[in-house]
Amino acid sequence: MKLLHAPTSPFVRKVMVVALETGLAERIDIVFNAASPLQRDPELTRLNPLGKIPALLLDDGTALYDSAVICEYLADLAGDSAIFPVGPARWPALTLQALGDGLLDAAVGTRYESVMRPEPLRWPDWSQAQLAKIAGGLDAVEEMARSGLIDPTLHHIGLITLGCALGYLDFRYADMGWREGRPATAEWFAAFDARPVMAATRPHERIA
Repeated sequence: MKLLHAPTSPFVRKVMVVALETGLAERIDIVFNAASPLQRDPELTRLNPLGKIPALLLDDGTALYDSAVICEYLADLAGDSAIFPVGPARWPALTLQALGDGLLDAAVGTRYESVMRPEPLRWPDWSQAQLAKIAGGLDAVEEMARSGLIDPTLHHIGLITLGCALGYLDFRYADMGWREGRPATAEWFAAFDARPVMAATRPHERIA
């Protein structure tokens, strides 16, 4: 298998966490791809016509995208039912994955607005609306953590996605102070982020 990858992408990180959790990481060849939203890369668009990473090329030539699909494929390939639970536990895990992905969509989109769009063309109201989505999502997570709906002993796809989202906020929005007023979330994340698979996949800038 070949994974088109960038070390700063939180969606790629999600896939790598699952690959490590399932013991499949050694079977995946990592190929760097910058995946610029402003310039389409033929190698990437051949696998994912949307031009987004991650994209996974299987040995039979099949291409899978996006992160949610790739993660479920890896868990299925490994026969892992903890990451994608079965039965009633599946739906809360998938819902939390959707929340984490939504946090990331808002955070990544706001970063694009601030670093890639020319300053005269930036739309502050749009950026503030995205940041409000992040704040609202984090407040919902805090309620879950305080009520015990986030189990610190589990590592399903929802929690993996949430962990990657909070890690991305630390990486790209260090001055946001998301922990303020959210002690239960901060406590959960401190423990979850210390897990070896999270430590091994922390985002970093690529060194040429």
